[in-house]
Amino acid sequence: MKAVLVIVFVGCVSLHGLGDELVPDAFIDVRTIAPDIQLEMRYVTDDNFVGAPVDGYLDPICYLARPAAFALAKVQEAVQSDGYGLVMFDCYRPQRAVNHFVRWSEGKDAATKQQYFPDLDQSQLFELGYIAKRSGHSRGATVDVGLLKLSSNHSSDDLGRERPTKCQHRFERSKAEGHVDFGSDYDCFDAMSHTASQEVSQHAITNRRYLVEVMARFGFENYDKEWWHFTYRPEPFPETYFDFPIINE
Repeated sequence: MKAVLVIVFVGCVSLHGLGDELVPDAFIDVRTIAPDIQLEMRYVTDDNFVGAPVDGYLDPICYLARPAAFALAKVQEAVQSDGYGLVMFDCYRPQRAVNHFVRWSEGKDAATKQQYFPDLDQSQLFELGYIAKRSGHSRGATVDVGLLKLSSNHSSDDLGRERPTKCQHRFERSKAEGHVDFGSDYDCFDAMSHTASQEVSQHAITNRRYLVEVMARFGFENYDKEWWHFTYRPEPFPETYFDFPIINE
């Protein structure tokens, strides 16, 4: 029998170069294996709860640890068979971006309050679990995701009833772009965004259940305070928080 040499690297990850400025070999751009996945990476722009581009987001790219990326590609195949496609709001998040969120939370009177956290003060977002000082996104296996309609066979999201007055500032635009209605906007920090919330329409509840089920089928676990937030299990790097910038190499 031939001997097999197995080398295990503990506490380090091979990089394409020195320092923390390059993408680890253990990570991959999701669209290189699932090009039909759509990106709406809002932290690259000022269209987010901070109201400005977030540190570390230089290009709209969805980097993930390879096992999570390949699992997400399988989710894309599954939802496509049902007439949908994935739209990614966030994937890997550099620690420097999380640090940006911390600094922002220490400010006052954010201009984005009414759009993203109408009933809370920005300083409460950490203690209530909407933002973390150490984010699972920085470990490379957590995603923020929604769905786009690829088929006209799906019923309309406009149910003819008065819509909620909060967490809806992007609804009409998102509807026009083909987004599935989940009852509250992405990154709206409110009880309406809790996955099991009954404050949204039955249509939105059904859509949330579908997303949770299809993601779970391929190893992604939902965070119950955010319908869009999922973590692949087991995490490839459960103790490592990466800080390389999101940039097209």
